[in-house]
Amino acid sequence: MTSSSEPTRWTFLTNHAHVLLCLAREPELRLRDVAERVGVTERAVQRIVADLEEGGYLIRHRTGRQNEYEIAGEGPMRHPVESHRTVQALIDLVKPTRRR
Repeated sequence: MTSSSEPTRWTFLTNHAHVLLCLAREPELRLRDVAERVGVTERAVQRIVADLEEGGYLIRHRTGRQNEYEIAGEGPMRHPVESHRTVQALIDLVKPTRRR
């Protein structure tokens, strides 16, 4: 394990997963804010969102000048190693737990 002062060199999840998880937690989050949290450019997040929409994993709803995103969690994960699980299983795995 690394100390908190060491930079992260790699993670277990892709940027696509990070974007999806951010939008699952906060569906109305601006893509600029998603980019900041994930640590990529806003343009990269726009491409990722387009990929997720095209793949049927993300649905965009326009509300006035703001977008809200809905996760289509019943879809299978894309890689053969995890394709037996749904996207919702990933979201459930990493969602914050409530403190008592």
